[in-house]
Amino acid sequence: MPHIREHTLTLGSAAPVADAVALTDTERDAMLALAADVLASSPALIDDPAWLDTVRDASAMLPRPVLALLRRFRHDAGPDGVLLLRNMPVVADTPLPVTPTVAGSVERVPAVASALVTAAMLQLGEVIAYRSEKTGALVQNVVPVPGSEQSQSNAGSVLLELHVENAFHENKPDYVGLLCVREDATGDAKLCTSSMRRALPLLSARTVSVLAAPRFLTEPPPSFGALNSVTPAHPVLVGDLADPDVLVDFAATHPLDDEAAAAMDELREAFMRTMSAVALRVGDLAVVDNRIAVHGRTSFTPRYDGQDRWLHRVYAHLDHRRSRADRKDGGAVLD
Repeated sequence: MPHIREHTLTLGSAAPVADAVALTDTERDAMLALAADVLASSPALIDDPAWLDTVRDASAMLPRPVLALLRRFRHDAGPDGVLLLRNMPVVADTPLPVTPTVAGSVERVPAVASALVTAAMLQLGEVIAYRSEKTGALVQNVVPVPGSEQSQSNAGSVLLELHVENAFHENKPDYVGLLCVREDATGDAKLCTSSMRRALPLLSARTVSVLAAPRFLTEPPPSFGALNSVTPAHPVLVGDLADPDVLVDFAATHPLDDEAAAAMDELREAFMRTMSAVALRVGDLAVVDNRIAVHGRTSFTPRYDGQDRWLHRVYAHLDHRRSRADRKDGGAVLD
């Protein structure tokens, strides 16, 4: 299998995420009240199937402007494929705990942040998880882990290459939600995103043709542990080539020949030229359309002092029926 060439990520003139909307104080208070209702009535554990039922019902009571915003994004994610919702509440009266530092960190006990990120994602689709990734937890922590600094995963702190989330999986998420509950104090850790809609005009016709052919293999990310699975040969561009979906992970997708490798390099360059970057602040919810956009993260230096960057990650997909065969007893966790 060809070796993936190492790259550097230079922000240069990278633009901020375009579609950013801040909650008003009134909307923020309404979301806090919604979270309080959920926490008062929901089961004691997030991964209890009844918890999703409770939050799904509550999600219909999100502030009307938030519902409209999420519905518009679901209809069309726009040229950037990213929505940034700011000023989300992440705690009520209790202080935020220290940032976790263990591998495979997840949220088990419902809290304000986990309830609200799940409620928002349930307005985009059905929340899902993967049994081989972080034990199938629905709300996962993205935190730096000592000893994993070089990992191309959510536990690392080196440059995280641009990628489609779980690109190897037949039922990858349609949306990835990332809620910042503690920001990187240095500001070095930036969420980087780029969309196929921005990159496509920069590609040659021949490159588009090569990327649309099954000349690539993709491995699971490190977050799936020792899972021994590689996709069958697949194209990187899928669907209508006038507005294609993208299926690539620049740390885990392997071109099968030299022309395919050159096409991947051209695609990555196009993504770099059109990339946006943002240092997420507390209360920022970034939602990435995982069909048309890639995302990654700049490098940063963790302090492991309990105050490092901390995000909650939640997945959603649109067609719950499509993955039924992979979801035991019709639950939310895919095998």
